Amino acid sequence: MSTNIEQVVNKTRLRLIPFMLMLYILAFLDRANIGFAKQAYQLDTGLSDGAFALGAGIFFVAYAFLGVPANLLMRKFGARAWIGGTTLVWGVLSASMGYADTEWKFLLVRSLLGAAEAGFFPGMIYLTSQWFPQKSRAGIMGLFYMGAPLALTLGSPLSGALLEMHGFLGHPGWYWMFVIEGCLALLAGFATFLYLDNSPSEARFLAPEERTLLVSTLKAEESVKTTSKISDAIRNWTVWHLAIIYMIIQISVYGLVFYLPSQVAALLGTNVGFTASLVTAIPWVAALLGTYYIPRYSDRTGERRITAAMTLLVAGIGIGVSAFASPLVAIISLCFAAAGFIAVQPVFWTMPTSLLSGAALAAGIGFTNMFGAFGGFLAPNIKAQADIFFGNHLAGLVTLSVITILGSVAILLLRRRKEAQAAYAGA
Repeated sequence: MSTNIEQVVNKTRLRLIPFMLMLYILAFLDRANIGFAKQAYQLDTGLSDGAFALGAGIFFVAYAFLGVPANLLMRKFGARAWIGGTTLVWGVLSASMGYADTEWKFLLVRSLLGAAEAGFFPGMIYLTSQWFPQKSRAGIMGLFYMGAPLALTLGSPLSGALLEMHGFLGHPGWYWMFVIEGCLALLAGFATFLYLDNSPSEARFLAPEERTLLVSTLKAEESVKTTSKISDAIRNWTVWHLAIIYMIIQISVYGLVFYLPSQVAALLGTNVGFTASLVTAIPWVAALLGTYYIPRYSDRTGERRITAAMTLLVAGIGIGVSAFASPLVAIISLCFAAAGFIAVQPVFWTMPTSLLSGAALAAGIGFTNMFGAFGGFLAPNIKAQADIFFGNHLAGLVTLSVITILGSVAILLLRRRKEAQAAYAGA
């Protein structure tokens, strides 16, 4: 019985994506769960709004600068050891947030957590490019990217419920949230060493002829790419353009993620707890739908640039409308915002992975992700400073909306794929 590449891709997807999705859910939850703990955590520790914004963003400083070397190290040492080790370390650090009861401890642990997670996300993007052909990559990445809204859909009620454990064994609710969610990542790290294969050529779940077919298909795609040297990728303007776009996307994402629970609670006239957390999950359900369908539309039509630009535009408009609307309309607007800025990302990542190969791909992904990390650092600080500067608690959301809309324009200004390939060839 002959084997075709679609069958092999489907088999690989069933093996890898659920596991990668689970890891991403835990990673996103461990970096974003401070948004749920914000009110109680600040009350118990005396942390100011400025210190909270700094701690929320400082995660991304080490995360930014370590992304490129981390991806190159994963390329050298293999996915199993690198991803497994990374997950173990960030699980321990995430759990230790339960003991960060002063400002300096909070800033230290958040910095170390950013360093620990630096190799995970760019490593996952690089891993995806090494296992799946280009024509199906947006849909595959869309499945992986569902980890973010799933983390916030499932994590919202989970984190809210854990916060309700306040006083259990003499600890506040935020202590139990950090410790329990960190321990889940620790268990996942051990599982990674047993489950993950380093590359298609080592895939234990594929038959020999399936491994051969997948490897040959991927090698054929690599052979037509024009950039494989690290220096060529970093010095090319198109890579910088992509990196700036990704930074803007992450400003949109984290500007909302860190404040959405408290924003929804304010709309409902209550504190962040189980009820507010359930309502907070609604926009992430919408993001799940958008992340499932929009990348598949992009794969079916082959259109990346326009699809990404329009998706991000919807996100920007949604953020802006949510600042002024009634509670019901605001929640609906936040649904469009969340669907837009999550769904745009798998479509976005088809652009650098279609142009780069080898070490240049590993470095280019890390470099682009580094700029995204700067966006994660800037986002809470932009929102907080805009609120202060304009003396209005809605100013931060409006600022995020404008930045996001400018990001959609930046995507439209990207060169088309053939033009970009020609530019790479001449670099």
